[in-house]
Amino acid sequence: MTLRIGIVGTGWFSKIHADLLTSMDGVQIAAFVGTSQEKAEQAVQGYATARAYSNVEHMLDETKPDAVYICVPPFAHGEIESQLVRRGIPFLVEKPLGTNLDRPRQIMLEIKKSGLITSAGYHFRYTDAASKAAEILESRRIGMALGYWMGDMPQVYWWRQQEGSGGQFIEQTTHMVDLLRCLLGEVDEVYAAFAHRAMKDLHEGVTVHDVGTATLKLKSGAVATISNTCVLPEAEKIGLSIYTEQGVIEIHPDKLMVKEKGKTTEYRNAANPYLRENEAFIHAVRTGDASGILSTYEDAFKTMEITCAALQSAETGVPVKIGE
Repeated sequence: MTLRIGIVGTGWFSKIHADLLTSMDGVQIAAFVGTSQEKAEQAVQGYATARAYSNVEHMLDETKPDAVYICVPPFAHGEIESQLVRRGIPFLVEKPLGTNLDRPRQIMLEIKKSGLITSAGYHFRYTDAASKAAEILESRRIGMALGYWMGDMPQVYWWRQQEGSGGQFIEQTTHMVDLLRCLLGEVDEVYAAFAHRAMKDLHEGVTVHDVGTATLKLKSGAVATISNTCVLPEAEKIGLSIYTEQGVIEIHPDKLMVKEKGKTTEYRNAANPYLRENEAFIHAVRTGDASGILSTYEDAFKTMEITCAALQSAETGVPVKIGE
């Protein structure tokens, strides 16, 4: 049976997913939905089976997809997911789930009730580095972790606006928060400090913080600090370092470094994590077996609780308990 996939969004990530999907047997792109018909028409070029739409509802009514990919900016989430839940259509959603917790919380509860198959785009979980790190950590005592997302400011208007992206910690650094949860377990409490240092003066319409640090207390007793900045001229450091009694485990976007007394071992990522993520989701839609999906909507909501708690703490100056 050929699975028909609808894609909402026409940006870079939509194309990454579309290209991977078209390389799979028994999968075809049924449609792209853009913010305008023109954008959708551009997106469908090169995908013979895809039709262009400027309205999600029309696309769902006419193409009746088996599953949908949601690749839209943070501010555009909410109604798309609700429609899919109501119709019982499985979906893969790119992170973050929104700019705040209100709508995602409602959607998460609806998904819980319905048992709908969902996947969230936390691709770091699908890297060789993350799975190897998890294997090594089984026999080690974790003390603490340091996470980083140090880079430049994305040049899209919505990213600079707090109501557009939710800010760097919610939009980008969420990957390191999620990786931390995946490898070290759940978080109890967050204390954060964010600031405006340079970008407000250098660019027009910037309302997001451009530096920030969050300290996290984990349920296990371990502690972590995750920092980010977007003041740099180019990406400088992205990763998570985990400190154990036997040495340091460093996860980078392309590799794992294991530093022990007197030696360092490097493991390069061999497989494409985006392909793994897509294969797991498509397999789940086809068979009902969702065991290969490493981050569901419900799980992604837990990550977002932490990133939103960091923003709340930075704004109020007090620690925030998770889940309260």
